[in-house]
Amino acid sequence: MITCKKVMRIIEEFAPKGLAAEWDNVGLQVGNPEGEVKSILVTLDVTEEVLDEAVSLGANMIVSHHPLIFKSLKNLRYDSPTGWLVAKAVQSNIHIYAAHTNADNTIEGVNQCLARRIGLKNTQVLKRESSKLYKVVVYVPEGFENTVRTAMGDAGAGRLGDYSYCSFMTSGTGSFKPLEGANPFIGKQGRLEEVPEYRIETVVPEAILHSTISKMLQVHPYEEPAYDVFLLENQDARYGLGRIGELEEPLELGCLAEKIKEDLDCPWVLVSGDLEAVIKRAALCGGAGADLIYLAKSRNADVLVTGDVKYHEAMTAKELGLSIIDAGHNATERVFIPELAEYLRKKLNKQGEEIDVYTSTIDTNPWTQVIG
Repeated sequence: MITCKKVMRIIEEFAPKGLAAEWDNVGLQVGNPEGEVKSILVTLDVTEEVLDEAVSLGANMIVSHHPLIFKSLKNLRYDSPTGWLVAKAVQSNIHIYAAHTNADNTIEGVNQCLARRIGLKNTQVLKRESSKLYKVVVYVPEGFENTVRTAMGDAGAGRLGDYSYCSFMTSGTGSFKPLEGANPFIGKQGRLEEVPEYRIETVVPEAILHSTISKMLQVHPYEEPAYDVFLLENQDARYGLGRIGELEEPLELGCLAEKIKEDLDCPWVLVSGDLEAVIKRAALCGGAGADLIYLAKSRNADVLVTGDVKYHEAMTAKELGLSIIDAGHNATERVFIPELAEYLRKKLNKQGEEIDVYTSTIDTNPWTQVIG
């Protein structure tokens, strides 16, 4: 049986909850962590149409980017939009999970998907999140070193730049005496034991520290594993909001706007700037990223690609000499949905779990283009 908790754990390995903004509401919003999951529907938003789609597919778990429950609820009235959707989900026995700003800030999340879709290269995080790094050291009996090391790497530990599963290992001798009541994996109660062991050490970002240790403990053979956690002075620059990089080839702003309109399959884009200006370096932020205008300019971007840009924000960008392409909130984030669904399929399949993971076909964009 695949539980809701298991699916949650897989999502949080990819987008740790610790990466979410303080004002956000991520995680399980409706449902039972111990409940069975039969199939999953991945969507940008939870609407009544999406709930009906889940029911028609037999999907009893919805994984959404935008939270259904965003602000604090003082009541759960069925005559309110949110209350009715929660009630319908409960009546249909559907779990609802949201991965929002944690999916924005994670390494292969919304913004990296958007960067790939519009063809940015040599990408870097635009607004880095201050993320602490820890060194985790664990002592493992001979014969189990690869199992423990791989489990920690699977959890995301040991990522250094473009390299993953980085660790250091040395051999030595461990000693211990099992006391009364112990059930030792090696040795007997009351007798001092000496066994060949390996010291494994790897670097772990704060956002996945607890999940990495949990993974290590799950596969470690000892009843009471010995491990240390050290706070490092290093900072992790892999997490954060937005991306910045170079176009595959320089384009005039007007041509780039047309390309992005096609890349994102959206009916319109809004453009601020000289349409003939040559764009080489672009910043982007899925959703609403106008608050990154000054940062994009300071990092020598020629254009900021995002959504939900207000009039005065566009005026500010124009005064700074930064072009804007507003492709809308929906179009700049929905590129993430099929990639999240594919991630879930691969992870579940790798663990030997065979359930369907669907990508929603419902267009939840509230805007309609009217051409007069």
